[in-house]
Parts: sequence; C-alpha cells; structure tokens
Amino acid sequence: MTAAESCTGGKVAAAITDVPGSSAIFERGFVTYSNLAKQEMLGVRAESLDAYGAVSEEVAREMAEGARRAARADVAVAISGIAGPGGSEFKPEGRVCYALADASGTRSETVEHGALGRDKVRTAATEHALAMLLAALS
Repeated sequence: MTAAESCTGGKVAAAITDVPGSSAIFERGFVTYSNLAKQEMLGVRAESLDAYGAVSEEVAREMAEGARRAARADVAVAISGIAGPGGSEFKPEGRVCYALADASGTRSETVEHGALGRDKVRTAATEHALAMLLAALS
C-alpha cells in the first residue's frame, strides 16, 4: 500500500504508520505538494496539470497510478485539494479530489468538505482517504 499526498502533506502516511506492525502493509508515501514533484515522483503529465489543474480527478488518478507503479504496491490512494485559506470561485476551499488505484483499476471522486479551515479540511481529507483504503482492503 502507498499514498500520494498533496494537501494532506503526509498525514495519511503518518496515520498508517502510527499503527504498530504497519510496515507489513505500507511500502512508502509520496508528499508531492508542488506540480514539479507530482511530475518527477509520480509521472503526472504536464498536459494534465495544464488542462485540469492540480486539484482535479484527472490529476489525482495519475497520482494514484504513478504511486502504485513507483512503490510496486497493490493499492494506492491519492489526495489533492484546496485546504485553505482561500480558493477560488471555480475551486473553493475544502474541495478535495481523491483517487484509488488497485488491480481492478482506478476510481476517483471529488468531495466538497467546505470552508472548515485548513486544519479541519486536512483532517477530513486524511480520514476520507483512510476510509477509501480500508474499503479497498476489505
């Protein structure tokens, strides 16, 4: 298992590795906060970033697929969002895009967590990503 994180900054990997014995299932995590990191570490295409922006299901899907490939993991979750403060009319604070890649394919979704404040958006995003992983592993 692996995680590719942007707005959560490693909180998913930290939550997993807080559990004793997690090394049996968790390979590594990727904190790819910048677009360049997404490209270099995960193989996200510049064209996708230009066309859709970092906070998009398209980019989240490429992040998950790239992380799964790079870590040689069975399952990968990816998170990219607007933790705040701020955002825009088109991409408001609290919008987070998720993707999960496993042997059955890649699925993605966008969740509008709302303008909860930076810490609460990051916590909500971490919890949602962990729930996605748990569902995939069940």
